[in-house]
Amino acid sequence: MTTTIYVPCDTTALSLGADRVAKQLQNLAELQGLDIHLVRNGSRGLFWLEPLVEVQTPYGRVAYGPVAPHQVEELVVAGLFEGSSEHPLYLGDIEQHAYLQRQQRLTFARIGITDPVCIEDYIAHGGFAGLKKAAALTPQRIVDEVKTSGLRGRGGAAFPAGIKWQTVLDEPHKQQKYVVCNADEGDSGTFADRLVMECDPYMLIEGMVIAGLAVGATLGFIYVRSEYLLSKKMLDEAIRRAEAHGYLGDNVCGNGRSFRLEVRLGAGAYICGEETSLLESLEGKRGLVRSKPPLPAIKGLFGQPTVVNNVLSLSAVPYIMAHGGKAYADYGMGRSLGTLPIQLAGNIKQGGLIELAFGVTLRKVLEDFGDGTFTGRPIKAVQVGGPLMAYMPEEQWDTPMDYEAFAKLGAGIGHGGVVVFDDTVDMGEQARFAMEFCAVESCGKCTPCRIGSVRGVEVIDRIRAGENRDSNLELLEDLCETMVDGSLCAMGGMTPFPVQSVMKHFPEDLMASPRPVEA
Repeated sequence: MTTTIYVPCDTTALSLGADRVAKQLQNLAELQGLDIHLVRNGSRGLFWLEPLVEVQTPYGRVAYGPVAPHQVEELVVAGLFEGSSEHPLYLGDIEQHAYLQRQQRLTFARIGITDPVCIEDYIAHGGFAGLKKAAALTPQRIVDEVKTSGLRGRGGAAFPAGIKWQTVLDEPHKQQKYVVCNADEGDSGTFADRLVMECDPYMLIEGMVIAGLAVGATLGFIYVRSEYLLSKKMLDEAIRRAEAHGYLGDNVCGNGRSFRLEVRLGAGAYICGEETSLLESLEGKRGLVRSKPPLPAIKGLFGQPTVVNNVLSLSAVPYIMAHGGKAYADYGMGRSLGTLPIQLAGNIKQGGLIELAFGVTLRKVLEDFGDGTFTGRPIKAVQVGGPLMAYMPEEQWDTPMDYEAFAKLGAGIGHGGVVVFDDTVDMGEQARFAMEFCAVESCGKCTPCRIGSVRGVEVIDRIRAGENRDSNLELLEDLCETMVDGSLCAMGGMTPFPVQSVMKHFPEDLMASPRPVEA
């Protein structure tokens, strides 16, 4: 009898020794003469439990974690191959774990369950059902379904995906059109894009093919963050197998339409997460922001109509097409429909991936899923949406996670990254970091961003040094307004948000002298 063992192969698990755990399990099974089938699945997103080892039993997949390489032998002796509960790392049926049970996983329904590059595994778990339905529809019907779903961009701007697709569809059909996936995941505390590419790459491929059929594009590019070499490897292999099975190529699903897909590594610049800068980089140029109009949907890659969407936006499309736009829109609140992949990071006890319908409060995420800080100290501030978003004090944590509700606070949801800080953090230093980050990462095309960020660092340093604080605080306010109103793109336009939030909610930290750096 063959026993199936699952050991994740994504970056997080690998960084914690998953390869060594898998090798030791294989070696110990051979020594005992046991027949095991070792599957390198993706992570389920429970990062504090990685490497998470699972064993298929008649009663479900029993899990153990976090399993360090030196613990493998004692686990096997305790009966791991039989799914024994006689070890402190035993977690029981992983599907019943509270962290997973409280979620609404639509986009991430398969991660951790399947072998990421096994196309048969993907199909067996509902994969390509959405593409098969889309292949039988007219382009307009596909776009209408996406409009019905209420899907908005998950990359930060939250622009309605259906409107963007409609714009590209309405451009003359004789033009070459493109679908570009922005996988240059650079916001602090974010890893959902990586989990898609490493744990369920066919889902992204399927979403891009559907987008191509919807707008009349025949070629797509996935622009992957330069550090994500494993993601590129997974995608390249998945694309090869998808082509071999007829889901990519000259005759997609036998409907006579073609769509091809290529992966490109990014330029290692944060600014290339901005869609026009990304397009410049894809064309082989320096990543500089373009002026708009024209919009990329009309004049995008190589001057042609282009759909540019984030990984999470495109990965939501297979579910929408398979189950209908209304089924997706039944989740969420207001104009924020569907689910939000929340990435919980920073000083948090239980970091990981959480997929919930829009409307959950930040406090619930922090307490019910995060279980407080890693240090055990009180939480002081939370930054949601990346390094250009506001720092939120406790009085704002009961606000529902909804684009409009957060915007009223001067905050944002962005890509869904949640970074937690305990009460030892120097918020004045965090405000300085925001300006410094912009100074380093600005493309330099517009003056408010290029010069304003440098002056911002200088002004904050003067405030913290006690130099003419009142006049410098006034100058900092004016500088932030200039950057917001005058910057060419969101890089300079949003950098003031974290600074302004510190000025409003943590003024005592901003005016305190910098703390000495510990040796």
